[in-house]
Amino acid sequence: MATGELFGLDSLDLPESLREAVRHGEVFTRRWVVETMLDLVGYTSDRDLAETVIVEPACGGGAFLGPIAERLGASCRAHGRSLLDAVHAVEAFDLLDRNVQLSRELVTQQLLADGWEPAHVEKVVHAWIGQGDYLLHGYRSESADFVVGNPPYIRLEDVPDARMSAYRSACPTMGGRADIYVGFYEVGLRSLKPQGRLAFICADRWMRNQYGRGLREMVTSRYSVEFVLTMHDVDVFDEHVSAYPAITVIRNAPQGSAIAADTAPTFGPEQAAELFSWVAGSTEPLVNKATYHAARLPHWFPGDDSWPAASPARLAVLEDLSDRFKLLEDQATGTRVGIGIATGADKVFIVQHGDTEEIESDRLLPLAMVRDTTSGALSWHGSYLVNPWDAQGNLVDLSAYPRLARYFTQHGDALRKRYIAVKQPDRWYKTIDKVDHQLTRRPKLLFPDMKLTIHPVLDEGGSSGLYPHHNLYYIVSDVWDLRVLGGLLLSKVAEAFVAAYAVKMRGGTMRFQAQYLRRIRVPDPATINEVDRAALAEAFERRDVQAATRAALRAYGLTELPD
Repeated sequence: MATGELFGLDSLDLPESLREAVRHGEVFTRRWVVETMLDLVGYTSDRDLAETVIVEPACGGGAFLGPIAERLGASCRAHGRSLLDAVHAVEAFDLLDRNVQLSRELVTQQLLADGWEPAHVEKVVHAWIGQGDYLLHGYRSESADFVVGNPPYIRLEDVPDARMSAYRSACPTMGGRADIYVGFYEVGLRSLKPQGRLAFICADRWMRNQYGRGLREMVTSRYSVEFVLTMHDVDVFDEHVSAYPAITVIRNAPQGSAIAADTAPTFGPEQAAELFSWVAGSTEPLVNKATYHAARLPHWFPGDDSWPAASPARLAVLEDLSDRFKLLEDQATGTRVGIGIATGADKVFIVQHGDTEEIESDRLLPLAMVRDTTSGALSWHGSYLVNPWDAQGNLVDLSAYPRLARYFTQHGDALRKRYIAVKQPDRWYKTIDKVDHQLTRRPKLLFPDMKLTIHPVLDEGGSSGLYPHHNLYYIVSDVWDLRVLGGLLLSKVAEAFVAAYAVKMRGGTMRFQAQYLRRIRVPDPATINEVDRAALAEAFERRDVQAATRAALRAYGLTELPD
C-alpha cells in the first residue's frame, strides 16, 4: 500500500514554504528525555506492547521511534511473540519524506541489531512509519493507547492560508494566534482510548496564553492532567532553543490527582530517573532536591482560564486555598472588582487644578491617578475628570453648560477622531466608559495596574472620595471592613494568587488587572477572629507586609507560604 493511501491522502502537495517551515520547526529531543516520557506513560517492555497502539505524530529523524522500537522488541521477546504480531502497534507520521526515510533507517538498524529477521523488520517498519499530515488525516477516535512526541514548532504565518484554514476546520481549539502544536494536542487527545495517555514535550505557553483557552477547556472538561514537568532551562533538545518546554502527561479519564514539578538547569538523566521513582513509588506529598522539586495535587486546576505558574509547593498551597475558600469577588459579601474610567482622550478629559476655570464646577469630578497612590496613603494631586455624564447615566445637554460646550468644541477634532465617536457621531463628546456617580462616595481599595508588589490603597469615600482613572483597579464591598481586607490583600498570600496568574513584564513588574485580582481567594470575613482582624487592619495602616502576611497565614489556616 502506498504511503499516501495508508494515511488517507492521495498526495501531500506541500508548498515549499511549508516544507521550509517544517524543516526550521524541527527540534529533536534528547534520548534520556524520550525514555523518561515513555516511562511516565507506562510504555515499558514488561507489558505486552504488541497488544497496544502507540502514535508518534511528528517523528522527525526518529528520536522517539528508536526507544519505542527497542522497548516493543524487548516486549515481544518477553511475551514469546513474533515481531509481526506488532505490525499494527506503532503509527508514526511526518510531513517530510526525508524524515520518513531517516526514521525507517534508524528503526531498521535498531531492530536488526536486536536480532529480528530482516523480512519481518522490513514489513513492520513500512507499516509503522509513513508520510502524512497528522492534523488532516482523519484519525480514528479512541484508537490509541499512547500518543507521545515533540510536536513541530511552526509559526502561524509560515503556514499557507488554505492549509491553515483546513487545520482550523479539523482542530477547533486552534483559535486566534494558536501555534500548530495546539492542533497536535487536540488530535492526540481525541485519539486516546479510555485510560490512554498522551505525553508531549512542548512549549507550555498554551497553558496561560489566550490562544490556549480552547485547548484548556477541552483538557479540563474531558481529560485528566496527570503530570506537568517544567524544563525551561534544561538542555532537553539536541540544539539549544528558547522554547519554554514542559513535559505534559494527560490521560483519557476523569480528573484525578496530579503532579507538578519544576527543574533546575542541571537536571539530567540521573535526576529524571530519581524523579520518576518518586512519581511511581512514593506517597510523599512533596519532594525538594537541588535539581528538581515536585508536589502532589489532589486535582488539576479546572476551567479554561489560564493555569497558574508557580513552584510546585506553592501550586499545592494555591490549590488547597482554592478548594477551601471563596473568590474575592462574591455576591454574598457584595464584593466587586472593577476598573477606573477610560476616556479615549485623556489629554482632553483630564485637567489639573488651576486649569478648571473654563468649565462649570459641577462638571469636574475629582479623579484618582496612579501617582496619588504611590505612598500607600491616598494623596490627591488635583486631577479632575471633565465629566459629560449626569447622575442618571445620561450625557448632559451641552446647551445647559455653555462653558463645557465651548471646551469640548475647542477639542472637537480630537474627540471626533476617536473610534467611539465615529461609531456614534451624535454622542461625540462621551467618554468610553460611563461614570458611576455612586462610586465616588463609596469606600474602596485602589490598585495601580503595574507594580512590583501588590499595593492596595484605601479611598475612604464620602465627600472627599475620588473617582478612579483607568490605570487603577478598585474593590468595593458591602460586608468587608476595607482595612481588614486591605491587610489581607497586602499580604504575600494574596500576592501569590496574582503572581501565579498575572502577566509579568521586564524587571518583574506585575499587572494587577481585574482578571488577576478576581483570582484571589479570601476567608469569610465572619470567620476571622478579632485578634487577626485587628492585626490585618494595623498592618494595612502601617504598610507592614510581613505583619500582614503573618496575620493572613493565620486567617487562611496556613503555617507558611512556600517560595
